[in-house]
Amino acid sequence: MRAITFSLTLLLLPTALPAQASAQASAQASAQSLADRVARAPAGPVRFSYAAREGVCGNGRNISVHDGRNGDRDRDWESDCEAGPVHVLLERHGTEITEIEARVGGRWSATARGTDLGVVEPRAAADYLLALAGRLPGKVGEDAVFPATIARDVEVWPALLKLARDDGRPRDVRKAATFWLGQAAGDEATRGLDELATEDTVDREVRESAVFALSQRPADEGVPVLIRLARSDRDPKIRRSALFWLGQSGDPRATALFEELLSK
Repeated sequence: MRAITFSLTLLLLPTALPAQASAQASAQASAQSLADRVARAPAGPVRFSYAAREGVCGNGRNISVHDGRNGDRDRDWESDCEAGPVHVLLERHGTEITEIEARVGGRWSATARGTDLGVVEPRAAADYLLALAGRLPGKVGEDAVFPATIARDVEVWPALLKLARDDGRPRDVRKAATFWLGQAAGDEATRGLDELATEDTVDREVRESAVFALSQRPADEGVPVLIRLARSDRDPKIRRSALFWLGQSGDPRATALFEELLSK
């Protein structure tokens, strides 16, 4: 079973078709509307909730993210994990957001502090959180990334790729975006990781995060890129990282590569 479980301690194209442009404009408007509601809220914490994507559950403290490739085994097990919603708490100092906390499952207590904005659209929540990740400093910007990735029916990988490639953002924010880009389904996300991992101009730690993220993709997507990196990347540290994760894969193509390299 492949799942990610952890404890909480806490591209607009100039030639877009009319329907695409309308959808993008609507998403931007909804995110701005949520930002306005947060900004207008009285001093103190602000809370909101939204639907979680399939495969995400929690007990109010721990969050589990499953990729949906577990087949019959999941049908043989009933978990106490609640399938959402996602609850986000924004701690503020004045109007400045100083901490972001996300939970799945459970509910706010009747005596919870601050302003509760209630249930918002997942798209509005994801766009707002990714906008925060694009401008807030340090850990608070990093902590905005994950809750955006678990919003229901929202494609976040283009925004994650943009964050990962943004030299103006802190390294930890870029690494977080790269990691969750690796969890995004689809060939497009893998191509984005391929670009991050192979570009010499990208920060080395971000490249290493992309190499790890590729190791988490299905073998037919990630292994060929890792083999290419192990064979020919100019950075020896990136080559070693690719070889390490190939060694963890158990893929016969990796074994063949090791045999080839060792026989030279």
